[in-house]
Amino acid sequence: MIAGAALGGAHAAPAGLYRRGNDADPETLDPHKSSTVAEAHILRDLYEGLLTYDNHGAIIPGAAERWTVSDDALTYRFTLRADGRWSNGDPVLASDFVFALSRILAPATAAKYAEVLYPLRNARGVNQGAMPAEALGVSAPDARTLMIVLEQPTPYLLELLTHQTSLPVHPASVARYGDGFTRAGNLVSNGAYALADMVPNDRITLTRNPYFHAAGSVAIPTVAFLPTPDLASAVRRYAGGEIDSLADLPGDQMASLRRRFGAQVVLGPALGLYALAVNTRKPPFDDGRVRRALSLVIDREFLCQRLWGETMNPAYSLCPPGLDHYRDPPELAGRDTLPIDREDEARTLLAAAGFGPDRPLAVEYRFNISDNNRNTALAIAEMWRGIGIETRLVYTDAKTHFAYLRDGGDFDVARMSWIADYSDPQNFLFLLETGNDGLNPGHYANPAYDALMREAAAERDVHRRADLLFRAETMIVTELPWIPVMHTRSKALIAPRLTGYHPNLRNVAPTRFLRLAP
Repeated sequence: MIAGAALGGAHAAPAGLYRRGNDADPETLDPHKSSTVAEAHILRDLYEGLLTYDNHGAIIPGAAERWTVSDDALTYRFTLRADGRWSNGDPVLASDFVFALSRILAPATAAKYAEVLYPLRNARGVNQGAMPAEALGVSAPDARTLMIVLEQPTPYLLELLTHQTSLPVHPASVARYGDGFTRAGNLVSNGAYALADMVPNDRITLTRNPYFHAAGSVAIPTVAFLPTPDLASAVRRYAGGEIDSLADLPGDQMASLRRRFGAQVVLGPALGLYALAVNTRKPPFDDGRVRRALSLVIDREFLCQRLWGETMNPAYSLCPPGLDHYRDPPELAGRDTLPIDREDEARTLLAAAGFGPDRPLAVEYRFNISDNNRNTALAIAEMWRGIGIETRLVYTDAKTHFAYLRDGGDFDVARMSWIADYSDPQNFLFLLETGNDGLNPGHYANPAYDALMREAAAERDVHRRADLLFRAETMIVTELPWIPVMHTRSKALIAPRLTGYHPNLRNVAPTRFLRLAP
């Protein structure tokens, strides 16, 4: 994908314009239909939730200036800022949040990410059309007071309210324009920036929102988000002075990037997973022996060290280590086995499933194109070839890839990536619950797994809850509907003219907290 013409020309550094490399072109700027990290970066500048993040990844007050929690941890009372304004000057009201939360959970919205809000009372019933919208546990007693009632105590609720699914939308604009409310000239936002222009596959330009409650502290007047799926090309543009930051880097170039750019290469922590989703409804991939064989011969250490330049960690579990409210996750069996023994076991499993030299397993591997993803796909295909598996690679841009999967497109094995919305194992494990097809494209369905997830959701003791989630994850690393490959680290190039960037676990860097040197 070509990112478009240079902004200002090679070596130019336009005053007041932050040229921000972004992973991909967004599929949507509707917060309630969004699901990708690339979209989240843009939406974080456009909108402000009840709470938000600063540039260190800390949760801070957003549209709400304060809140209280009931003794039973089921009722949250938020007080909105008196000076909260939309980008057209309208006041931000508690009823706007009631509208937004009701909208994303309405069946007609068909939000693929609605399940993340199921901790809200009656959210599941409302989303599935079994209960009326009025039953949702959200209300606005007055213009500045928002009440949220939960099904059960939710340790990560405040962090969840920073997420794009919890962002408000301007009710009058949605009523007037319908799905067209996200277009430039129509979109009304309540964040630090407003949408100025949108050129597909080229740039999305935002300008400072003069009505934002902290507009006086927003130092950068204009930010242009540039899609950079071709990382090698993006690095060249960065070196030529056409881009001020990149949110991803080609892993196979890390050594040379460190030599060329020194401290401008910034690595940090992250809560992410790189995995292969397997179509569990489709023979022969509905056979756990086939899935385990595919997993056994993936050399995760090689991928992380040689292809990704140590910017990724080998993943032998779905959840990365270090999550809040958890313990060390269960790991795939066979991690400490010699590679030759893993290959022998994989061949035995394939033979038991009916595959061998006279009938090789054929796999179609789908992925979204980038240098890192292409190199990883080629390497995994070569590893599979070593046990007689024939692999055909199919790739598209990120927007098309993830839309294809969310919309139920046919596949054998597909690259998936997931960045946690909050530091809790539930935010990884909920992906594979039955019915969550928008985020579970392989249609994994296990009633025992679902029962453990429901029990964990209702459990108030955090240690007991952790044990239930551990048992649920053990099912995943045994049955392998998703094959964990790597856990992510953040990696960025930050130009010297840009200050205020701090790597953090959430990998967030709202533009409102950054500055450009003159």
